Amino acid sequence: MATDIEDWLNAPYLQKLLRDVEKDETVEVSEIVIKGATAKGDNYASDMFRVTVDISRIRNGAKINEKESFMVKVAPVDQRAAVISAVGIFVTELSLIQTLLPKMNKIIGNVCPGRRLSARCLRVQFESPTHAIMEDLSTIGFRMADRHSGLDLEHCLVAIRNLGRFHATSVALVEEEPDILANYTKGMYHKDQHPMMTEFFATSLKGFAKEAARWSELSPRTIEKLKKLPEVLYNKASVSCEYSEDDFTVLNHGDCWVNNMLFRYDEHQKPIEHIFVDFQLSHRGSPAEDLHYFFGTSPSDDVRIYHRDLLLREYHTSLTSTMVQLNCKTEIPSFKQLTEHMKKREICEVIATMTVLPMAVLEKGEEIDIAEMLDSDGTYENPSYRGKTYRRIMTRLLPLYDSHGLLD
Repeated sequence: MATDIEDWLNAPYLQKLLRDVEKDETVEVSEIVIKGATAKGDNYASDMFRVTVDISRIRNGAKINEKESFMVKVAPVDQRAAVISAVGIFVTELSLIQTLLPKMNKIIGNVCPGRRLSARCLRVQFESPTHAIMEDLSTIGFRMADRHSGLDLEHCLVAIRNLGRFHATSVALVEEEPDILANYTKGMYHKDQHPMMTEFFATSLKGFAKEAARWSELSPRTIEKLKKLPEVLYNKASVSCEYSEDDFTVLNHGDCWVNNMLFRYDEHQKPIEHIFVDFQLSHRGSPAEDLHYFFGTSPSDDVRIYHRDLLLREYHTSLTSTMVQLNCKTEIPSFKQLTEHMKKREICEVIATMTVLPMAVLEKGEEIDIAEMLDSDGTYENPSYRGKTYRRIMTRLLPLYDSHGLLD
């Protein structure tokens, strides 16, 4: 753990925070323990810490001692900082968790008591050190799923239904406050995105094309097409994601993959609840963007092959039922219209499989250092492209993409 976090994330800071949040001036913080909250390679655009706090307070005239745990998300200060600051994604997330998400949680909680779409936020700070302090969802049973093998059907169903609720709730929020998403229009793919973001994608796609050229399963024609993609693919995705005010739009999570989801389980280890984390790329757009990102990055390949239509229908059912439950006035897209939105934006899924999926299925024991990638002169060899699982998935998908004209 970097020592500089201890310079400000200390007992006096947390004591004042807890007294303010809980409106209890008897709270005393005696000790804190700070530990890194994610494994290397699990979090790319921020640094996460779990903070355990020993506290005492007075209740009914008696002193009681307790432990509490929080998650602290800090803007990075290494090589990632320049990209993240230039693109503005960390500020986007802080704004979202401070303003939008509490409103969305209130909306969904009014019709589904106890249900939430995100963690409770205790504090955000935009000035340096830029950070957010949130509840630790692990204390109520949430944890990450195993990303390496992909989500099985049960996990996918729980996740896709909650994605429908998330999108529907954002529609209800916009009906209450029509301009609330005005500052959230620039997602991962946008014609005015910062050059650092587009350059990062181009570099990643070049690395993918270089590795794919070694795959004997691919035809020379496919390999040649892959070499040309880095110059055009991002622009194609940006064009496909443009929308008009008449389109059906939602607040997209924007980075909708397994690493940004937590699940809660029953006594049989069956997933029963899902919640989103990491909202740095959230933006207004077609729900097809989140759906393609999810399909391209998170299901196991068996689910991707055999249950895609089922999951899309489950999403549509959840979106529809939640919008009805919330008394939304916005016209709900039919399933046919949803599939048309998906068709228009399928290039987004292609990019997701070439940039995020390799990190999701990277074999255990391997890791990716995003800071090293950003600091390299273009010679960084991304180990995720060499994974056996990734090669097996992509040598099946690429001919399919080619047959749909997505590699042209």
